[in-house]
Amino acid sequence: MAIKVGVVGVGVHGLHHVKILSALPEIEFKGIYDIRPVLTGTEQVICTQFSSLKKLLDEVDCVTVAVPTSKHHETVLECLQRDKSVLVEKPIAASTAEADDMIREADKRGLVLAVGHLERFNSAYRSMQNALIKPAFIESHRISVFNPRGTDVAVVLDLMIHDIDIVLDMVKRPVASVHASGVSVVTDEADIANARIEFEGGCVANLTASRISQRKMRKVRLFQRNAYISMDFLTGETEVFSLHSDSKPEAAPGAIPQLMNGISYQKHPSDGMNALALEITDFVHSVRDGVKPRVSGIEGKRALELASLIMESMNVSMQTLE
Repeated sequence: MAIKVGVVGVGVHGLHHVKILSALPEIEFKGIYDIRPVLTGTEQVICTQFSSLKKLLDEVDCVTVAVPTSKHHETVLECLQRDKSVLVEKPIAASTAEADDMIREADKRGLVLAVGHLERFNSAYRSMQNALIKPAFIESHRISVFNPRGTDVAVVLDLMIHDIDIVLDMVKRPVASVHASGVSVVTDEADIANARIEFEGGCVANLTASRISQRKMRKVRLFQRNAYISMDFLTGETEVFSLHSDSKPEAAPGAIPQLMNGISYQKHPSDGMNALALEITDFVHSVRDGVKPRVSGIEGKRALELASLIMESMNVSMQTLE
């Protein structure tokens, strides 16, 4: 029997969920709920708009939640308390205490709580899943043009949290120290932020995020013994430069190997797969098979914890500038 799925919150992100769910053959898309009576864009998809969250939850096995972050806690708890598994957009909640409530409720009821850290499903990152990743230094730049959407929160929670999650997934070590700075330019929150994160074991990550630039950039570069890896999350491509022995290295599937001056070069082109479709499919499979999702509630909380430490350090530096 097909899993019955609904969408709660149909703004910019939620509309993407609706379009993907309405096209997935392995699920039964039951419809949507939003506090607004008229939803721009949903006319492209034939679906039921329920008049209350309760009525939607009566018809589904699970939901994806794309309401504003400030509403994650109450909305997700209501869904979980009705025994419905949830995929909630990032960040998991507005505070770690709220995240703990959500995780406990899901665990108590044996439900899936997944968090929408979309870049885990990006082709650039997936191409490295079977590679030996032991970074000594990581540098990320996530830069966007100004968009009023999302400016109710600092750029750390709006943009940088994507790279925070990726870094935590790669390093897998406790954080030793955090030093951050930020500047408010066009909003009351930080619009540009930089964070230096030192991990136990010596790895250092330098993360930069901006939402007032003239062009987009979403790159993560990592340096480790004998290798440099550049992941472009805009194009979905990854380049790997590494020292090699006299024998020609074996190319990974889909990679393009070249040799130059004692260095092995491999380019992993984008596989063209939709990251959000993969994320939602992973969630549905987790609900159906009773297995851990790619990004669990605990992992979502870890990203939020580090984001909170960054913002605390950043706020100190911003107060000093005043």
